[in-house]
Amino acid sequence: MTDSASHDQASQPLKLRNFYLGRQPVLDRNQALYGYELLFRGSAQGPAEIESGLSASAGVIHHASQLGLARAIGDATAFLNVDEEVLRSDMFAFLPRERTVLEIVRSVEPSDAVIGRMTELSRHGFRFAAEASAHGNALARLLPVIDFVKMDLRELPVVTLLSLAPRLRGTGKRLVAEKVETHTEYRTCLDIGFDYFQGYYFAKPTVIAGRKLSPSQAAVLDLMNLVTSDADNIEIERAVKKDVTLGLNLLRLVNTPAAGAGRRIESVSQALVLLGRRQLQRWLQILLYAEPGVRGHNLSPLLMLATTRARLMELLAQRLRPGQRNVADVAFTVGMMSLMDTLFCIPMQDIVEQIPVIDEVRHALLVRRGFFGELLRLAESIERMEDAQDEVMPALNELSMNGDDLAELEVSAFEWSDKVVRYAI
Repeated sequence: MTDSASHDQASQPLKLRNFYLGRQPVLDRNQALYGYELLFRGSAQGPAEIESGLSASAGVIHHASQLGLARAIGDATAFLNVDEEVLRSDMFAFLPRERTVLEIVRSVEPSDAVIGRMTELSRHGFRFAAEASAHGNALARLLPVIDFVKMDLRELPVVTLLSLAPRLRGTGKRLVAEKVETHTEYRTCLDIGFDYFQGYYFAKPTVIAGRKLSPSQAAVLDLMNLVTSDADNIEIERAVKKDVTLGLNLLRLVNTPAAGAGRRIESVSQALVLLGRRQLQRWLQILLYAEPGVRGHNLSPLLMLATTRARLMELLAQRLRPGQRNVADVAFTVGMMSLMDTLFCIPMQDIVEQIPVIDEVRHALLVRRGFFGELLRLAESIERMEDAQDEVMPALNELSMNGDDLAELEVSAFEWSDKVVRYAI
């Protein structure tokens, strides 16, 4: 699928930035994307550990807002952890209040002053969330001023959820299940009455014996093989014309702002000339996650995750190996392919046997080894920021880089992915 990539020396170590960003999806009952919890983590020079505080300081959130918080969340809602120091600060003018939920962290005591400040911010359009497991009896005092109650599935047994959820729903609060890691947990919480679900259960591969690709997916894979081989342009066009829907969706995709073509593309032959085969291959990879038969709410979170991961890996590769376009292209492909086991519901070993890839890509996908494997491990660790804090800095160290510009690269990847999904799907 990809050309071989050369592995020259990494570039000069990157200079230090004081934080980087994690983004965890929050889905609604239809598994459509509702929002993201944004997690800020401070990074330190050398091997120092990542700061473990739950909430970011007002200064960090201010800094992140200057980076472009709206770019990081697109049209979604942002869930931000805040402590009492942040509540008392004046940084809220920098946040898109209509799309911001302020999550009160465990250390905050619901004093009269805190309740008063929350009431004041509510009048300005901000909404609040609190954890049922964190506050215990104090939750009752917070209920009049919060909109969301979050419950951690790793902390609360099902019997507690069954008892607590109906009572909280009776107060008009919206319930968010946190750390939903399996489809079984999602179904249980759905039955209990939760409104939103946070976690990567939708990205966990569910292997189904005898699963076959849909006709549209098979058509995309056939076309990808033609694009990456020495097939003539006429042969590629002929393959597209066999599936009119495929051709229309491909042209819609390559005409998104994220494609950066500079002019409208009217045909596959024009796309080949203007974009080249590598770029056309990229849009075909994306199209696999957006096939018309099941496109929409159900797959958009997986599409967002795959495109964001792939773009971040591409940007990191560009930073680490400047001037080596092929390395960045391979990094993007690894990111896109890393979720195909979930997409197709078949083991990754079967994926790399069915789709021809170079050894570097195979090793990255199967055992997370090599330069591309390290990039993939880093991207995955950032996505699991809350549960994998200790993995991010070692991964950065193995890539001979530290925290400089990582947050900006992440925001750029978020924004690019948002354009792909918003305009094309």
